[in-house]
Amino acid sequence: MESQQLDVNAAAPAPAAAATGRSERAKWLLTCPDPPAPWHELFTSIKDTVLPHAKTKHPRPNRPLLFLQGLFPILKWGRNYKATKFKNDLLAGLTLASLCIPQSIGYANLAKVDPQYGLYTSVVPPLVYAVMGSSREIAIGPVAVVSLLLSAMISKVVDPSADPATYLRTVFTVTFFTGSFQALFGLFRLIIVLD
Repeated sequence: MESQQLDVNAAAPAPAAAATGRSERAKWLLTCPDPPAPWHELFTSIKDTVLPHAKTKHPRPNRPLLFLQGLFPILKWGRNYKATKFKNDLLAGLTLASLCIPQSIGYANLAKVDPQYGLYTSVVPPLVYAVMGSSREIAIGPVAVVSLLLSAMISKVVDPSADPATYLRTVFTVTFFTGSFQALFGLFRLIIVLD
């Protein structure tokens, strides 16, 4: 019986050993600062967008050019573009166009609009992205989920078969405001609002 009591006492950690273990673990814990307020983070993001090189040592005459290069990346990489790359870029563009044309017509049917509007969505966004985008390995265009959601949302308000003109105007209004918000979010880098 005494041996059992000794085993139990031996298994229980001594208070001094437990305190030492806590102090060992405490030195590995990191203390994180409090996150900044959302408004402070928003204004900092806008300031960094409008004045991206305010903290750098670039001369003042170069700052407007640097701002425009940040807004339109084509101004930065366009000077170094070699004509030898044009053949491959043209071939890649034609390949994507051969896939996008039937796909965008199908997406227009999903959105319950005429097929030519689907073709517009496969031509205009890539041209805008070519000037304002920064990734060279991306394909821009319509997607099925947006087409389905758009038709489902607007069909609750306006019947496309009963009044196609009003339906089309409503689609244009929704897509205009969606594009405007996306442009503002991209221009001012407001992705932090979504985080």
